[in-house]
Amino acid sequence: MGVKMDFERRERIYRTVMTVLFTAFITFIVTLYGTINFYIGDDIEPNKELDRKIGVVRNYIDRLYFGEIDEYTERRMIESAVKGFIEGIGDRYTEFLTAEEHEELMMSVRGDYVGIGIFMSQNREGYVVILAPIDDSPAKEIGLMTGDIILRVDGDEVRGKDLTLVSRRIMGEDGTTVELEILRDEETFTETITRRQIIINSVRAEMLENNIGHIQIMSFDGRSRAEFERHLAELRDRGMQSLIIDVRNNGGGMVDQVLEIADLMVPRDEVLMITENREGQMIRRATTDNILDIDVVLLINGRSASASEILAGALKDNGVATLIGETTYGKGLMQDIRPTREIGGALKITIGEFKTPNGDPINEQGVSPHIEVESVRDSGMDEQLERAIEYLRR
Repeated sequence: MGVKMDFERRERIYRTVMTVLFTAFITFIVTLYGTINFYIGDDIEPNKELDRKIGVVRNYIDRLYFGEIDEYTERRMIESAVKGFIEGIGDRYTEFLTAEEHEELMMSVRGDYVGIGIFMSQNREGYVVILAPIDDSPAKEIGLMTGDIILRVDGDEVRGKDLTLVSRRIMGEDGTTVELEILRDEETFTETITRRQIIINSVRAEMLENNIGHIQIMSFDGRSRAEFERHLAELRDRGMQSLIIDVRNNGGGMVDQVLEIADLMVPRDEVLMITENREGQMIRRATTDNILDIDVVLLINGRSASASEILAGALKDNGVATLIGETTYGKGLMQDIRPTREIGGALKITIGEFKTPNGDPINEQGVSPHIEVESVRDSGMDEQLERAIEYLRR
C-alpha cells in the first residue's frame, strides 16, 4: 500500500544605531565582561580599543546627531552594540539575546509559544522553507503548505538571515499580526496572519501495514522523551513488530532529550556521544538496558540537524538501526545558554563539538545513511518511507 506525500505534509512538523551615554556604555561593557566571567569562568579584561572607538562614535553623536534618544532607544542601542560585538566572532550560532529574545527561545524549548504555527528550516541556498504547518494553527487555517518559501517577514527579506532571528520575527504577542511574503511554485503572494498560543506535539505515531510502527519526532523539546516512550508503549500494545523512527526535517533541540531517547535503545554502557570542549573530551554512555528487541529503521534527510544527528550517530554506530534517506545537515556544534543576569538577556555561545560514538565528526559532514534514497518533490509518494517499509517487510 503506497504511503502518499499528503501524509508527510500532514505529519512532518518540526515544529530564535548604536549610541548611549559614553560612561553608561563603558559601565555596560564592563558589567558584561564581569557577568560572563562569573558564569563562564574566564578572566576577561575590558577591551580598551573597543572603549576608544565607542568613545569616538559617542563624540560625533553628541555633536551632530539631530534626533532624540530616549530611554528605550538607549537600551536598544546598548543591545545592538553588544550584538554586533558578539557577531564579530563569525560564528552564526553564537549570539547575544535580549531578555525578550531569551524568553521566546525558552518558550519554544518548552514546546509552547505565541506565533503562527509552522516548522521551518533553511536550505543550502539560504531560503527559509516551511516544513509543515502545525494542526489547529493560524498557518494551517490560511493554507500555508509544506515546501512554501518565506521571502519576506513584515516587508524585510529573510534569505540568508539566521533562522533563529527569522523565527523571532514571526513570533510575537497574542493577537498581533505578521505579514509573510510566500513563494509557491513560482507564484508569489502575501498573507497577513494573526498570532496566537501554539501548543506543539513534538512526537506523533501511527501503525502502518505489516504491524510496522512509525514514530515521527519533529523536534526535541522538553516533552519529547516522555512522548516518545508513551507512543512506543502504545504501539507495542497494538502488536508492533518493527519500528520506523522518523527525524527527517527535525532541526534539533534539547540534547538531554535526544540522549534519553537514544538511551532507551542503545545497550547499557555503550557510547551515545562524544563531545569535545575547552576542558577536553567527554564520553556519554547509555545507562539503561535496551528495551527494543525488534528491527528499527531511522529515516533521515538533509534537514535532519543537530540533536537529530546525535540520534543518528548513536543508533548507527551501535548497530541499533538501519539508516535510510539522505546524509544529514552537518551541525555538530553545541550551544549553551548563559543568562547575563546583571544586564538582562543571555549569551548563546558555542561551547564544543559533538561526534558519533565511533569518533566521526558531524559538523559540516553529517551522518550518512546505510541506504541512500532521495526524496522526489511533487512525485505524490514518500519514497524514503516506502523504502523503509519495504526494507522491514523483507
